[in-house]
Amino acid sequence: MQTNNKPNRLITEKSPYLLQHAHNPVNWFPWGEEAFMKAKQENKPIFLSIGYSTCHWCHVMAHESFEDEEVAKILNEHYISIKVDREERPDVDSIYMKVCQMMAGHGGWPLTIFMTPDKIPFYAGTYFPKESKYGRPGLIEALEQLHKKYTTDPEHISEVTESVKQALESSAREKSDQRLTKEHADQAFQQLGRGFDFTYGGFWEAPKFPQPQNLMFLLKYYHFTGKIAALKMVESTLQNMAAGGIWDHVGFGFARYATDEKWLVPHFEKMLYDNALLLMVYTECYQITKKPFYKNIAEQIISFIQREMTSRDGAFYSAIDADTEGVEGKYYVWDGEEIFDILGEDLGDIYTTAYGITPVGNFEGKNIPNLIRSNLESVADEFDLSVSALVSQLEDARQKLLSEREKRVYPHVDDKILTSWNAMMIVALAKAGKVFQNKDYLAMAESAMQFIEEKLFDHEQLKARYRDGETKYNAYLDDYAYVAWAYLELYQATFQLEYLSKGKEQVDKMIELFWDNKQAGFFFSGKNNEKLISTDKEIYGGATPSGNSVAALVLTQMVSLTGEMNYLDKVEEMYFTFYEDIDRQASAAVFFLQSLLLTEYPTKEVVVLGDSDSWKPLVRELQEQFSPDIALLVADNPEMLKDVAPFAAEYIILNDQATIYVCENFACQQPTNDIDLALSKLKNSTV
Repeated sequence: MQTNNKPNRLITEKSPYLLQHAHNPVNWFPWGEEAFMKAKQENKPIFLSIGYSTCHWCHVMAHESFEDEEVAKILNEHYISIKVDREERPDVDSIYMKVCQMMAGHGGWPLTIFMTPDKIPFYAGTYFPKESKYGRPGLIEALEQLHKKYTTDPEHISEVTESVKQALESSAREKSDQRLTKEHADQAFQQLGRGFDFTYGGFWEAPKFPQPQNLMFLLKYYHFTGKIAALKMVESTLQNMAAGGIWDHVGFGFARYATDEKWLVPHFEKMLYDNALLLMVYTECYQITKKPFYKNIAEQIISFIQREMTSRDGAFYSAIDADTEGVEGKYYVWDGEEIFDILGEDLGDIYTTAYGITPVGNFEGKNIPNLIRSNLESVADEFDLSVSALVSQLEDARQKLLSEREKRVYPHVDDKILTSWNAMMIVALAKAGKVFQNKDYLAMAESAMQFIEEKLFDHEQLKARYRDGETKYNAYLDDYAYVAWAYLELYQATFQLEYLSKGKEQVDKMIELFWDNKQAGFFFSGKNNEKLISTDKEIYGGATPSGNSVAALVLTQMVSLTGEMNYLDKVEEMYFTFYEDIDRQASAAVFFLQSLLLTEYPTKEVVVLGDSDSWKPLVRELQEQFSPDIALLVADNPEMLKDVAPFAAEYIILNDQATIYVCENFACQQPTNDIDLALSKLKNSTV
């Protein structure tokens, strides 16, 4: 591996991705004024490379080109080279990814941008091999030709950059005079149905991503409409994914995506956000179906997160790499003989039969354990075992294999703490703690929130990233939206009013910093963020739900809990602002459509007052059922609500007993002390 003994400027950074390139022979700069000033002074174009530390093709390009002296010589002579960690600077990544999609018709990482010292791109792409191959131009060829173009034909460069600026300006959204309706949720459902794989679950063709946002929407859509097909799509997907190799059957946790339609061969990296979102889906599917399978997978996800992605301080790491010692999946795959060496002949025979382990393997001569073709009842019959005895033996085998696997060289872990992703996992753990009535899960969620409060606020300014003692970057929209969501979920799990109050505080700050007062909706970057070449306002979901989608859901829930209608006004405006985008492709913004379901279908606000011992049975039952249409506000006495939910501060406790107030469709029923009657009314009014 060609590297410099003398490090470049990235050596002082905290990002694991930037540090991976700190000994490249390329004279990398981090994103900042030093690089841009030098480019202007020397009249050099900028070579911008954006990626992240667990990105497989980022590793490939780094090894082929950025560790190569020939490539480095060209870059150092003719360019100012900048490295960006997309997970630290999603604002930079978002804008230049949009440009790449405009120019090249596609995007992805590594993201490669050629731009002027004024930060305006004139060429964009993703992975470049060192020399031309795979039908792709080589990096050396691109570097030489584009530098020549930049120096000899400045008029052409000016024409391209001007067209880029105009394209970015024209992409800015203006409010439509039309409003979203529940028919757009119906359109999203129909579009998802057309893209659904009825054999293996999931959506569209391989490579196949879990797309938990689709599944969360479908569960709510089923709840509000009763359309059983929505639930069936979710169940098929969750069951097939958990049978496939995308699910780690030895150590648990989901990989990023599968390269095939059956979910067998994963891209082996594990991301915090995928596991957080899927934990939410499995938990909610259990709420609806009460099938132990979904609870089991949810709890195994938590087991994995606790063992492999939780810091000593209770926060959550970002990702685990796909590669070990330069080989993708090496940590996770098995030789057939190796299984027998570890488990012995009898247990090995049972395990290899159940999990599809063969001498020839199913991935480059190795084996990815899976249950795609397995029927545990048939396996149990084959070995003359009961199903429960078989499951017990397979669990014994799994633990032995995990113990042996842990002796291998462990993949690289990106151990930076990202505010938005941590908040996402807090939401998931709070949901699981509430639904499964598990205090340990709640403790994990609260510990992570305490970390955010102690490490990721700087003089009341929320920050985006913490690593190795350094807190950096003013928070983006996603950070505020997800933290507010996390506070709301913690409140719904614990009913500590402090969480609701803090959530409201973050929502108000989010509106102050990010709201577009002219066209409505939230900008990705706020008043406290660096000004870039464009302001982005995203509604479509990517790997995670967009900040606007989460903000809309949070605002909708906050209205029900606090009674402050100005939050609903903001959501209503967003239904006009994002009309054109969602009308064009409703299924691309399904997370946003959850808020539409909550505003277009009947919902209920339930206020419970009095001594907690008397209302616990009611609250527990509501927590355990799937009821997104019910907002639950709980307090020992009305006085406690005067600051955060003043509408309920004047309510009274009847007969010194737990008192339940139920409001639906802007009309409130008579308060009651009869918990069974209140539950009956709530159940009868749900789908």
